[in-house]
This record gives sequence, structure tokens and C-alpha cells, in this order.
Amino acid sequence: MTEVLGFFATSWLDPSLLILTALGTLAGIYVGAIPGLSVTMAVSILISFTFKWDVNSALALIAGVYVGGVYGGARTAILLNIPGAPSAIATAIDGYPLAKKGLAGEAIGLSTVMSVIGGLIGVAALALAAPLISDIAIRFTSRDYMLLGIIGILLVGTLSGESFAKGAFAGALGVLIGMVGLDPMTAEARFTYGSINLMGGIPYVVAMIGFFGVAEALIQLERLDTRPVRQAVARIVPAWGEVRRYLKVGLRASGIGTLIGALPGTGGDIAALLAYDDARRSTKTPETPFGQGAKEGLIAPEAANNAAVGGAFIPMLTLGIPGDAVTAIVIGALFIHGLKPGPLLLTETPHLFWFIVGNLTLANLFLLVFGLTGIRVFTRIVECPRAILIPLIVVLSAVGAYAIQNNPVHIYWTLAFGVLGYFLKKYGFQVAPIILGVILGPMIDANYRRAMIGAREDVGQFLLDFVTHPISCALSFALVVMLLARTPAWRRLRRARRG
Repeated sequence: MTEVLGFFATSWLDPSLLILTALGTLAGIYVGAIPGLSVTMAVSILISFTFKWDVNSALALIAGVYVGGVYGGARTAILLNIPGAPSAIATAIDGYPLAKKGLAGEAIGLSTVMSVIGGLIGVAALALAAPLISDIAIRFTSRDYMLLGIIGILLVGTLSGESFAKGAFAGALGVLIGMVGLDPMTAEARFTYGSINLMGGIPYVVAMIGFFGVAEALIQLERLDTRPVRQAVARIVPAWGEVRRYLKVGLRASGIGTLIGALPGTGGDIAALLAYDDARRSTKTPETPFGQGAKEGLIAPEAANNAAVGGAFIPMLTLGIPGDAVTAIVIGALFIHGLKPGPLLLTETPHLFWFIVGNLTLANLFLLVFGLTGIRVFTRIVECPRAILIPLIVVLSAVGAYAIQNNPVHIYWTLAFGVLGYFLKKYGFQVAPIILGVILGPMIDANYRRAMIGAREDVGQFLLDFVTHPISCALSFALVVMLLARTPAWRRLRRARRG
């Protein structure tokens, strides 16, 4: 036990590792807040700089950037309705309305505390239940990932107000955009219409910046005469009573985030979506309706996407399977340093496992410190006159789109998506489901085809597998219930039971 504590506290007791973790967390917060500069990009760049470093130093910096970057996307989501990362899309749904009411400081403070709680729960799960959760995760097949992706797409009905049809349409549009490019299995061109620029597909970050950033700027053009809302930043650190009030929602979301994060290839964006949906269904009497500034809708996705960080390390360290894109890069870093993630890691190099656990814990504590500072400066963004803010948003959106691959064509796509998003919003469509469709569509497509190959392209066997395997059966049942819950007959039945 003493030896384990020693490994755990390595970063805490070494000043150089302590500083690297702090710098990584601080940098991650601001990188994550800039659309187009993803955490995955930041970590991949770091690998090239740190491959000659000591493994502890490299992992300390990477862990800090990872934890800070996942949280950082919430700041621009709350202040400008521009998620810095896909995992902050659900955060913008209720975070931005809070900023419009002048409560940006309170929203960021509360989201910071809940993000840290979620992050610590994810790390605790990594430390205590890694073998158990990884055992559950390894049982998921391609068929189950396909079902999980479809459930995520259908949840757009929850994110799209009362109209499930509009949400489903938006999600399907996102899937269509996500299918553009070369087929990953056959290398055949899909929806490219002979254009070389479409061969590589449309990056989801380009779509996200356009639908959120440029579209919001166009919407704000109609409100140039509206005076900026003065943000209340006198109380940034939330009172303990308020934290305790929403703690149950945060804990439920953290559990969801940890489990989803432990499923290889999923990550914080799906975890945030599922947690938001769970909060909306389980909160019977919110002070403010969801979508209009409900604090439960802010807390749930933030707790979940940070808990997913610890969850993503579980399959990576115990099975050698990355939980998301960032942990895939971390696996590469470990191989560069002569280490082999997988079942033997815990027995051959237990010091590395506990070092990572201790480092992620430390990064979350630094997140609490840095996350509650600089908020007054950030909130001034919302108070800028719209005549200054709108051109700034458009310029930053163009720079962010170009920075992804240094491709000027992405700027045109961003502007086009912005115009499309503007008209969709004008007619009552939400744009968040579109981005979720862009992200989840390729995952559904690839796993459907793998599942069909596994069933030897026998449709009967393919359908039979859904009822003969426990996980597939449970997910199929959840899918059917979700569809039935949106029918008029189901709503009449619920009203009759209440009456």
C-alpha cells in the first residue's frame, strides 16, 4: 500500500512534474476554448516534442492538456454559443441561455466545480474498477456500437424541443454530411461529385464552427440595436448549498460518462449527450425549462465529458484499446517510450498505472484552480458591442476552420454551413443534432458493415444477433422504447395513467 501511494504521489512531490501538469492544464483550457484547435491536435503535436523526454514528464504534460482541453470547450459554448469541442455541444444548449440572462460567471463557476467532480469520479473508477469496467467494455461488439450510435442520433429529438421530426431531420442531415468523402472500406468516392476537395471528407470541426459560430453571428446581426447583457461576476465560486442541490445530477452524469468513456471509440461527446438526455428525463421540476437555461442541463454534460477522461484510460491501460482519439495518441507515446499498454501493464509496470492515476487527479485539482480564474476577463467577451463581437466571431471562425488542415476550402464550407444554419434556426431547427450526426454517422456506418461481415452478410443471422446477445438485446429494447415514447399513443397512455 505504501508503495502504491508513493507511485500515486510522484507528480505531487516532484516540482518539475508538478509544474508540467499545471502548465498542461492551463494550456489545455485555452486550447480547448478555441474552435478548430482540438485536444487531439494539441496532444499529437506534444508527442513530437516530448518523445525524447522522460516518460513521466511527457505523461504529466499530456495528462494536463487532456483534462484542461476537455473542460475548455465549455467556456466559448457558454459565452458565445460556439462549442470549443464536440463534447461541449450539449453544454451550449443551456449554458448560452444563462449567459444571455447575465449569469455567465455563475454558469462557468458551477460547470467548473461539476467538471472537477466528474473528472475525479472518472479517475476513481480508473483506480478502483479498471478490471471490471474493461471487462464490460470488451464485450461490446460492432453491432452494439452501431446501436449506441443510432441511439445517440435519435436522442436529437430530446435536444430539439418538442419536435422530434425536426430533430431527426437535423440528425439525418448531419449523417449525410459525415458520409462525404472516400469510403473507409472500399476507397470509393461518396457524395464528392468529382470534386477533389471533397475526397478527404468534411471535418466535423468545420461543420461545428459554421453551424454554431457563423450561424450565431448571422442571427445576432438582426439584434445589433440590443444592448449587451451585463454579466454578474460578483459570485463565481458557487455556494456549497448550490453544489449540493445539483450533486445528484452531477453524480449520475459522472457515472454515465465513466461507462461511456470506457467503451472504445466513443468519448466525451456521446457521454455528454446521453447525460444531458438523462438529466432532462429525470429532472421533473427544473427551475428553468431545459433549453432556456436549466442548470441541470449545464451540469450533466460537463460532469459526463470530464468523467469520460478517466473512463477512456481504462481500456487503454488494461486492454491496449484506446477509449477515444486522445488515448489512441497516448498509446503511441507509450510505445515510443518502450512501454506496452495492455493486460500485462498492471503486473509488469504497476508504477506507471498509479502514476497516471495520480497525475490525472492532480490535473483535476489544477483544473479547479485555473477554471475559477480568468472568468471575469472571459465574460467581458459577452459584454462587447455586437458591432465589434460579430466580425470578431466570423474572423475567428474562418481562422479556426483554416487551421485544421491549412485548407482555404474549409473557410468556404464554414461560411456555407453558417448560412444554412442561419435559415435552419430561423425555421425552428436546432443545429446541435447536425454536428452529432456528422460525428456519429461514420461510426454507425463502419460498425454496421463490420456486423454484417460478422453475420456473413446473412440478414436473418444479423437480426437474430440482436435478440440472442444480452448487450445487443438491452440496447435494442432501449431503442424501441425511445421510438415508442415519441408516438402520440404513448403520450396518451401516460396522460391516462396520471389521470
